[in-house]
Amino acid sequence: MTGPGGGGPGWGWGPDYWARQVCGTSVLLLFNERFSLLCCFPGIKFSIRPQQPQHDSHLRISTEKVTRDSPSGSPRGLQLQAPDQPRPHPKAAGSPLRLRQRRRRLLIKKMPAAGTNRGNNSSETFIQPRPRTMDSRWVSLHQTQQERKRVMREACAKYRASSSRRAVTPRHVSRIFVEDRHRVLYCEVPKAGCSNWKRVLMVLAGLASSTADIQHNTVHYGSALKRLDTFDRQGIVHRLSTYTKMLFVREPFERLVSAFRDKFEHPNSYYHPVFGKAILARYRANASREALRTGSGVQFPEFVQYLLDVHRPVGMDIHWDHVSRLCSPCLIDYDFVGKFESMEDDANFFLRLIHAPGNLTFPRFKDRHSEEARTTSRITHQYFAQLSSLQRQRTYDFYYMDYLMFNYSKPFSDLY
Repeated sequence: MTGPGGGGPGWGWGPDYWARQVCGTSVLLLFNERFSLLCCFPGIKFSIRPQQPQHDSHLRISTEKVTRDSPSGSPRGLQLQAPDQPRPHPKAAGSPLRLRQRRRRLLIKKMPAAGTNRGNNSSETFIQPRPRTMDSRWVSLHQTQQERKRVMREACAKYRASSSRRAVTPRHVSRIFVEDRHRVLYCEVPKAGCSNWKRVLMVLAGLASSTADIQHNTVHYGSALKRLDTFDRQGIVHRLSTYTKMLFVREPFERLVSAFRDKFEHPNSYYHPVFGKAILARYRANASREALRTGSGVQFPEFVQYLLDVHRPVGMDIHWDHVSRLCSPCLIDYDFVGKFESMEDDANFFLRLIHAPGNLTFPRFKDRHSEEARTTSRITHQYFAQLSSLQRQRTYDFYYMDYLMFNYSKPFSDLY
């Protein structure tokens, strides 16, 4: 049986594996022999022992019987080093009993609630940044990551309970790009900085010397970057379990408006004839022959009608699909969750963590239609003001899981 995305025979494997994780999934606080504090980044290290191939077209990654594993032997991961401080005399550190009690309190405080532990081939990766002082900004960015992952886990545990028992298939990893030199997996979320992120990956891979040298068509239509589903079963399992996995998200309404402006308000040889013509034919009364011929001139309310129609005349598109469908965050335990709204800080923090070259920073330039203002919350409200309150509510319901998983506030006060 052939798996989706070019899998091929032999994708099946048994659920017999084991994993351990030290000190919970949120934050690991360890003390070395001199009682210096080491604050380690989150993630899960899975050591997988596959059985003989079964007649199954999936990558079976069972989520039951998950135990914890220490990070020793991990090739890479996220670790924050506390600032250098004078080392206290051993007696000043307190008795072993007090130390054990403190560790226990930390474990209880940071341990996830029952049912939130999702086995998904995630890696307990520990990357030590370049020597630097762990200033308040560094700590704040680290704590933000912990909070985002906590919110995401809780949403998955509450609303996607069955996901923990599903198998990861090539389809689930089809949007994930691979950078082997720095051992990074990036899940592409369109309209959330994906073009520039792929530029960064190409520089990390040594395919270009600067992000400014890479053209748009090279980014999106070239084959320089590999997708995870192009690897065989062992290659996928290995990378999911040992690479640093990250994704960047964006406020759902804002992302939707950005996609509409890009695809329907500018000439486009694909979206106008494929989506535009179908939308105009179905949702515009008395559409002109010219409009039906070209598919140009789709209005935002017509586009939203298409989006909310359970019998869409054309299928869903990645530019406005849910992040929960594109990246399967309830199956794949991402080590880093960035946001478009704090892109510069989050992106450069991540590059620091993976030991990217010091001169590589996330590019600020706008990939397309550079003369046009970026889609902001103000512009988003202008577009949604064209909709009825019922349409706004239904659109919010459509993206509810993305709002919940990534902790975005309701964009309008009349939403419930």
